[in-house]
Amino acid sequence: MTTAYTIVNLQQGTAEWLEWRSNGIGASDAPAIMGENPWKSSAHLLSEKLGTAKKFAGNAAMARGTALEPEARKQYEAISKVCVAPACLQSKKHSWQRASVDGLASDGNIVVEIKCGESVYKKTASSRQVPRYYIGQLQHILAVTELPYIDFFCWLPNRPEIHLTIKRDDHYIARLIVAEQAFWQQIMKKKG
Repeated sequence: MTTAYTIVNLQQGTAEWLEWRSNGIGASDAPAIMGENPWKSSAHLLSEKLGTAKKFAGNAAMARGTALEPEARKQYEAISKVCVAPACLQSKKHSWQRASVDGLASDGNIVVEIKCGESVYKKTASSRQVPRYYIGQLQHILAVTELPYIDFFCWLPNRPEIHLTIKRDDHYIARLIVAEQAFWQQIMKKKG
């Protein structure tokens, strides 16, 4: 099977993985680049990528979400009847375009983004929609994988899981690629 991406053999969270991420544009960078991240501007992201601003190290809520992710993945697998594993993906078309996905099926046909945060759970539960500040992340993953949809799975212990299927938005992806390409060219020019 031919895929639009290469699977990069890295363990998420390691120094090697951080280095790989810093040498490209990841899915979590997309909302800042698209002006949809309420916590980080594209200018701040650029400074982080250039090493002139301190990277956000995370907080207690993020650490809790990361700790809950393996259990959430098991819940997703039980509901979807699909086994998935974390994976690091790199676009074959745009080598700077990367995605560290929470779950990818072994056949590459299903990808899932897992969220275990209190805030995202509440927002998604009340609206039954993905919060706006995650749209870029999901569409970036779909740009890298070229899949028609991504599963968005919110899970917290002792609460009903939320499983949404988000379709690929080709118009958004076209805008995203233009914005990411311009952002990447800025990085390359400044690194010069």
